Amino acid sequence: MGRVHRKLFGPWAIGVLVLTVAVGGFGLYWFQPWKLWQDRTVEEALPAVAQTPAGVTSSTGASSPEGAASSAPGPKTLAGGELISHEHATSGTVKLVRLADGSHVVRLEKLETSNGPDLRVLLTDAPVKEGTAGWRVFDDGAHVSLGKLKGNKGSQNYVVPQDVDLSRYSSVSIWCDRFDVSFGAAELARV
Repeated sequence: MGRVHRKLFGPWAIGVLVLTVAVGGFGLYWFQPWKLWQDRTVEEALPAVAQTPAGVTSSTGASSPEGAASSAPGPKTLAGGELISHEHATSGTVKLVRLADGSHVVRLEKLETSNGPDLRVLLTDAPVKEGTAGWRVFDDGAHVSLGKLKGNKGSQNYVVPQDVDLSRYSSVSIWCDRFDVSFGAAELARV
């Protein structure tokens, strides 16, 4: 009996146990399954219209009257679209907005998607395709990462770098960089 006991718990059994724990730990790190049950809601307002403080001379040389806003136009939506689901159920709207100072943001509104590891917001030139045909296309051509997804629910703003030629991009994807798959995407239709 003692000999059988030693064979069952010998060096190879310890090696298998260590390997199983290591593979299990790596799998948990890589897939982060707990994120599927954790939601992160982020609610951001659209950046405010730039204002010139009262009595300060504007770039045109005119002094602004007490309490008046500058004559710069407010935020303007240039393009937008509805998110469709890819790998995970995803809904909400996407807008490309020019702010009063001339900078641009991609705005996600009423976003609802699953949480996941290494999610990013991509501005891309890929057409949005429904079904599995559209899951993996967004990093094939020209694309710009606007940063990590701030939350899997809510309304959020993502700054577009100033050197980006917006005429080259026609869609936005909620992209899982770890698994190279789109959770959802929207075609940007010009308004």
